[in-house]
Amino acid sequence: MQNIELICVGKLSAAFCAAGVAEYQKRLTAFCNFRIIELPEAPIAEKTAGDAIIARALQKEGDAILASVRKGAGLVALCIEGKELSSEELAGFIARRAAAGAPDLAFAIGSSHGLAPAVKQAAAVCFSMGRITLPHQLARLVLCEQLYRAFSINAGSKYHK
Repeated sequence: MQNIELICVGKLSAAFCAAGVAEYQKRLTAFCNFRIIELPEAPIAEKTAGDAIIARALQKEGDAILASVRKGAGLVALCIEGKELSSEELAGFIARRAAAGAPDLAFAIGSSHGLAPAVKQAAAVCFSMGRITLPHQLARLVLCEQLYRAFSINAGSKYHK
């Protein structure tokens, strides 16, 4: 069974997002070992934050993300400049990884400032959820749903129409 980890910077505090994530987390257990790792956001004094301060915070968050990736897992960075995929393409990516004998994946969602360049460079692939901007809590919910959809597609279930 594949190990799928979702590494997120920041807490999930919106009740509707938490309920949705919990539901998809429960559903995913039928297809994979799914685990969410929440990492703390590096503190930034927003009003005085310059580029150097933000870069240091991103580096700290990036180091924590990279340290959290399971050995042998393929890192997938979610970032706006990544490749946009359809649900079917995501399902194919997951299936190909499993068939190639490298099934474990770690999806990384950064803080509101994004992901550190080191995370993007270490990633096997960078994916984008599209050109729209999503709050990170909602991005987590959407990713959980899309992972469930991808596994459902690969299993031939009727969830995906």
